[in-house]
Amino acid sequence: MADTLLNVLLAKLCPHRFSWPHSLHGQDYQVCLICGTTYEYDVRTMRRVRRLTLPPAGGAEFNRHLGHRD
Repeated sequence: MADTLLNVLLAKLCPHRFSWPHSLHGQDYQVCLICGTTYEYDVRTMRRVRRLTLPPAGGAEFNRHLGHRD
């Protein structure tokens, strides 16, 4: 419970420094380099569209794509 509350507060208070847009299986997205929040990215308008609740292709594959080790 405390971990979830901390994550919610961090996401709301984070100044968000976003990575360059990435694409995985046709899904374009950006990740905050500070808190790890993921947002859908529209390449045509060059804007973040909405917050993604789950990584575009699932946790393990998403982490490998970002260069994290399991």
